[in-house]
Amino acid sequence: MERKISHIIIYMAALVLVACSNEGVAFKKAEQSYAIGEYYAASINYKKSYSRCAPKEKAKRAVRAFMMGECYRHIGYTQKAMAAYTNAIRYNIPDSTVYLHLARQQLKAGQYKQAAQNFNQFLEFEPGNELARSGLLSCELGPQWKAKPNQYKIKKETVFNSRRSDYSPMLVGDDADQLVLSSTRKEASGEDVSGVTGLKFGDLFFSRKNEQGKWQAVNVLEGDVNTEYDEGAPCLSPDGKTMYFTRCSSDPDYPRFAEIWQSQRSDASWGKATKCVISRDTLTSYAHPAVSPDGEWLYFVSDAEGGEGGLDIWRTRILSSGFGGMENLGRPINTAGDEMFPSFRPNGDLYFSSDGHPGMGGLDIFIAHEDSIRGTIVENQQYPLNSAADDFGMTFEGVHNRGFFSSSRNDGKGWEHIFSFECPEILQTVTGWVYEKDGYELPEALVYMVGNDGTNLKLSVKGDGSFTQVLKPGVDYVLLGTCKGYLNVKNEIRVQPEDEEESHEYTLQFPLPPINVPVLIDNIFYEFDRADLTPESTEALDQLVGMMNENPNITIELSAHCDYRGNDDYNQRLSQRRAESVVRYLIQHGVVKDRLTAVGYGESRPKIITKKLAETLLAGDPKVEVQVNDTLTENYILRVKDKDEQEVLNALNRRTEFRVLRTTYGTTLNEYKPEEEERKAAAKRKEEAAEEENFIF
Repeated sequence: MERKISHIIIYMAALVLVACSNEGVAFKKAEQSYAIGEYYAASINYKKSYSRCAPKEKAKRAVRAFMMGECYRHIGYTQKAMAAYTNAIRYNIPDSTVYLHLARQQLKAGQYKQAAQNFNQFLEFEPGNELARSGLLSCELGPQWKAKPNQYKIKKETVFNSRRSDYSPMLVGDDADQLVLSSTRKEASGEDVSGVTGLKFGDLFFSRKNEQGKWQAVNVLEGDVNTEYDEGAPCLSPDGKTMYFTRCSSDPDYPRFAEIWQSQRSDASWGKATKCVISRDTLTSYAHPAVSPDGEWLYFVSDAEGGEGGLDIWRTRILSSGFGGMENLGRPINTAGDEMFPSFRPNGDLYFSSDGHPGMGGLDIFIAHEDSIRGTIVENQQYPLNSAADDFGMTFEGVHNRGFFSSSRNDGKGWEHIFSFECPEILQTVTGWVYEKDGYELPEALVYMVGNDGTNLKLSVKGDGSFTQVLKPGVDYVLLGTCKGYLNVKNEIRVQPEDEEESHEYTLQFPLPPINVPVLIDNIFYEFDRADLTPESTEALDQLVGMMNENPNITIELSAHCDYRGNDDYNQRLSQRRAESVVRYLIQHGVVKDRLTAVGYGESRPKIITKKLAETLLAGDPKVEVQVNDTLTENYILRVKDKDEQEVLNALNRRTEFRVLRTTYGTTLNEYKPEEEERKAAAKRKEEAAEEENFIF
């Protein structure tokens, strides 16, 4: 019997030795995974190591429980993190930061009273700690904001969401009818599971609206952006041609840092991505890109040296050759905590998420905007846009305060999902269209906008030649539509101070006359069979005066034309007198005489049909079917059987036009001469460079 008992004791001792050995192996594996940032993999082995430690080994259990909490904190497992930190405290962990970490997790869970107790406990060790004091203030503000919700309307968008994480949406397209989002859903590339999150590596996905305006099912983004690694957090350049995004590769032996990559649009898909080299520091993370509305700056998140602590928001200038150095945004935007996921509203307001500023719990959404007196102001967007969980990744539908964002609220596993938001507001806007006069939209146009409050903007237009911009009540604006190869067109807006009481949209047209073809002057009328201008012509003539003033370096030929009816010599003389009548009006209203040339062509230059004019005639009443480049000669018109249609074509021949003769009037540039070819080329380069500068009115 004694022998049997001794065998049992020896066997139990062997089991203890094996358990201790296995505990050491698990702990070593956990430490290795944690060192390279694979927090999910580390948490599994820390848990194994913890469970294999005897309860009396309090010091060991304390360390392993604390490290479990650290892993769960990094991967967003809030409840598990709280339990692990609580165990670490129970086993008398000597590290006082456990109270800070536990309090911040309790704050993220909405347990404000418990969080306040642990913040105060930690402040006994470090009375001046910024994060603890900010967290303590959050314990007061969070319940107050939740009790008094603001005007934001929030809705979970099931069409975009899966059973995994879906986050960082980005609206794209001229009409914001397309959405790119990040997701770890099962359709993502590759089969591996991330050692960091325990989920599949993320990819970029895509949805668009149908003809009825309903969002369609989510599909993988077309192109060569997605890989076996982690891709997410996309943003677009203002012209929609370049996409920046975050990519995180993996390595079983070394830590891998987040990087920003870019891809160019090729037709309907995205081309192969290239890495953005922001600095030569390869041991720093660069993530969460956002391009400023003017397209000049790339904002991003980094843990680079020289920050305020944790992750900070930085920026670098976008150059044709790459990027131009890093600049930390500093206080008051960055804090000792983490500032992440920057994005812009078209009016220039910067939105970002932070757990360092006072908030409701985890990452809260903040807005940073400039005040002429107080400088940069940072404001929490409060409840219900923010919650105790993580809220981040804003994208806006044009100039309006509505769009989509991501949040981990109401998800027991801490996974993010896409929500829509809308906040009613009184907004003054201007929407304009830039197009070729008597032609189509000009997507390469630029609109310069200057206000008497100091506003000086250069606005790009969408693919349909349109733009929308927010206005300020009580400000006078001048807007100049420009495009290479076309004359400028100016519009003015006066926004009344009382307009701040309700929303209003101003609508402007910028029909730019081309430089190299004759331009029809609409609504010029003469007395019957005479050259005298009628009063109804005044508005069109005044617009012509304005156009000459807006383009002070041009000279023009002012021409009048007749239809085929009547004597040829008589028609020529009549058209000459009519052209001279228009020139006299322009001179009387301030246009210098030597900028104007009057020519009457009679019936010698019949109208030539353009594509746009053909479409207009086909849609008119009566409908007239013509072909592009048809010339409306007498024989052509007489072949048309319908008399009403003949009259429509004759009316097109009876017209007043202008064409640009020179664009260098009043400058030092001479007319072209062969021996001055190099001089002219240099002047042209200088003129083209000047087009890139802002206009000053």
